[in-house]
Amino acid sequence: MTTENRPTILVSEDDVHMRGLIANVLEPLGNVICARDADEANSLLDANDIAVVVTDLRMPGPDGLQVLKHAKAVSPLTQVVLVTGYATVESAIEAFKSDAFDYIRKPFENLELRCTVERALEHFQLSEENRRLRAQNRIYKENGGLIGQSQAMVRVQQTIDAAAGYDCSILITGESGCGKEVVARQMHMQSNRHDRPFVAINCAAIPEHLIESELFGFQKGAFTGADRTKPGLFETASGGTLFLDEINNASLSLQAKLLRVLEDGGFYPMGGTEPRHVDVRVLAASNRPMQELIASGDFREDLYYRLMVMEVAIPPLRERRGDVPVLGYFFLNKFASQYGKPVRRLSTEVLAGLLRHDWPGNVRELEHLIQRMVILCESDEIGSDLLPPHLSRTSEAQTDDGGTIPPQSLEELEIWFIRKILRDTQGDRNLTAEILGIDKSTLWRKIKRHGLEA
Repeated sequence: MTTENRPTILVSEDDVHMRGLIANVLEPLGNVICARDADEANSLLDANDIAVVVTDLRMPGPDGLQVLKHAKAVSPLTQVVLVTGYATVESAIEAFKSDAFDYIRKPFENLELRCTVERALEHFQLSEENRRLRAQNRIYKENGGLIGQSQAMVRVQQTIDAAAGYDCSILITGESGCGKEVVARQMHMQSNRHDRPFVAINCAAIPEHLIESELFGFQKGAFTGADRTKPGLFETASGGTLFLDEINNASLSLQAKLLRVLEDGGFYPMGGTEPRHVDVRVLAASNRPMQELIASGDFREDLYYRLMVMEVAIPPLRERRGDVPVLGYFFLNKFASQYGKPVRRLSTEVLAGLLRHDWPGNVRELEHLIQRMVILCESDEIGSDLLPPHLSRTSEAQTDDGGTIPPQSLEELEIWFIRKILRDTQGDRNLTAEILGIDKSTLWRKIKRHGLEA
């Protein structure tokens, strides 16, 4: 592990011999930096990302409680362990009221100190991961539920925001698994019809001889077995939204009937002689280029233009690799909660493998992979042993901006990811910090440390 990848531990102790002893005991656990008094400790807290502070309670001038309070003010997740040879009930109570992680009394065993700081480091890491996930989930809700902060997904959300309030037909395009139904549902939820039904049907999943009765319903006696009148999905969705997924698979006969509904809201149920009229907004999706289908005679051009008042084009996941870590952690959190598993992290090797992959199945493929790994994981971290063979390290992948993803170390991955998010947010450091789930001051230090100011 490189120096940059190890957690930083701050030791604040006025006695030079004790300071050296504590530093030597803790050196295997992280990068240890030392302060001679509270003022120096507070300055180091301002200038560094500190995971754990080990501070003497009584020091000349400001005491260890002042260090604790400053640490919590600068970074609430930083864990503080107080050490003192003057332990009293009152000082212990005050320490825990100030949110100290633990309290060690001198003289102490080296093993006791090491185990206490190990627990504090683990608590810090879990707290930071939880904060990051909460921040991401909050952003997803603010963005209407779409997951991803790449420029491409920001444009998708902007199109949804612009079109949702108008009662026009929308054509959603993109490869299978990229989230077309998610976009359709979000379009519905942001519309004036949000309190009415959202009904989805996959035109490729229902046989041609059944899909018309599903959409338009049928009258009693319309065909053998039709012993009752049944409304179709157009009537079920009345007042709301009907989503026609994979409309590129609709037959020409069905396309003609859909065109009439879009033109005047009218249709005939199977076996019916009286037209029905509905007030339904139609959203449609295609996983194939529509112009090719029109050119081959497989799709009506007039229906295409009726559907495509506006188009929402969803990019494949391979063209927005910067969203992969965000999506990965979102699904990890979702399935860990669903299955009651203690999984909280993706290892560096796993994250690098996810970033290298081209994702032919798009977001659906990623979701199912994370689901499988969460189910199989027996610890708090998903390791490389759970990666399928085709995701193991074989070659570097190209990012959507033409650069290569450096999977060799967590430090390189962090640099790449910060640069990617800064670019996608057009240099907005406040939003970048929110997406990464870190303090703005922490982001500023990382930018400065890695030379990312430009």
